Amino acid sequence: MAKKAENQTKKLNVTLVKSTAGRLVKQQRTVEALGLKKLHQTVTVDDTPAMRGMIRTVCHLVTVTEA
Repeated sequence: MAKKAENQTKKLNVTLVKSTAGRLVKQQRTVEALGLKKLHQTVTVDDTPAMRGMIRTVCHLVTVTEA
């Protein structure tokens, strides 16, 4: 029997380093959709094209490192 290849998706650590106060509503909701609520909070997300697009939208508010 052949073994199934494990789905090893890469992970990214996303940290909110700037406030969303005074930003566009789209940017505020994108930060919220990433799971970030407070400054200096870090969340781990899958490295998918959708997440990359969300991060690109708020790249001036977050820092990203590989997990």
